[in-house]
Amino acid sequence: MTKFLLLLALALTLTGVLPTRYAPAEQAEAASSKTELIISAAASLKDSLDEIEKLYEQQHSDIDLTFNYGSSGTLQKQIEQGAPADVFFSAGAKQMDALVKEDLIGDHKTLLKNELVMVVPSDSKLTFNTVKQLTSKSIKKIAIGQPESVPAGQYAQETLTKRNVWDTLKDKFVYAKDVRQVLTYVETGNVDAGFVYKTDALTSKKVKIALHIAPDVHTAIVYPAGVVKESKHAAEAKAFYTYLQSDKADAIFTKYGFKLG
Repeated sequence: MTKFLLLLALALTLTGVLPTRYAPAEQAEAASSKTELIISAAASLKDSLDEIEKLYEQQHSDIDLTFNYGSSGTLQKQIEQGAPADVFFSAGAKQMDALVKEDLIGDHKTLLKNELVMVVPSDSKLTFNTVKQLTSKSIKKIAIGQPESVPAGQYAQETLTKRNVWDTLKDKFVYAKDVRQVLTYVETGNVDAGFVYKTDALTSKKVKIALHIAPDVHTAIVYPAGVVKESKHAAEAKAFYTYLQSDKADAIFTKYGFKLG
């Protein structure tokens, strides 16, 4: 009987039924040793960062990038409330400056610039020479991001205020949670026009640019990135932040219509 039990144990070991007892703990850890970095980024950066994600992970097999996209103001609030994040990439200086002032961001730098445009559905017959034409009775709905939390909405508000039509247009506004939702509203024809970044407009065949907004009627559109001080992976976060400033990253941002900062 003892001989039988010994032979059975040997057979089970050879067939792999009893490996856990003998497998080194280090091997199990190595299989799941990737470091997850959470990147809180403005919604308008999604297309370019999706491409950068693939490239970076190919070159850094130990890193798993997870992106949290949204309006810059919402992302700012999340970081202030302690939500996990390693890098913040904003579509406005206001949100980054607030976090720097609160000592929540370490290394930071403006990396990109963008342009505000007004878009209409691709099959729209409307033409514009000025935003003042939005006061026409033929224009029923206009999409903009919530000015309090969406930088593109803030820039749109500044533009329309400068042109003295903000109050006149208030009843026509359809507010969106971020700039990509504005784009969706225009794509689906749920609004007559909307304010987005040029880079957003270039991603869609369902809209067309009806008007380029002069840069002197709103705050400069800049995209600062920074390392979150509470990051649990400071070295890895700094490495990705540095990569965002590399020639390879610059080429991708330029491809999607951004201007380098």
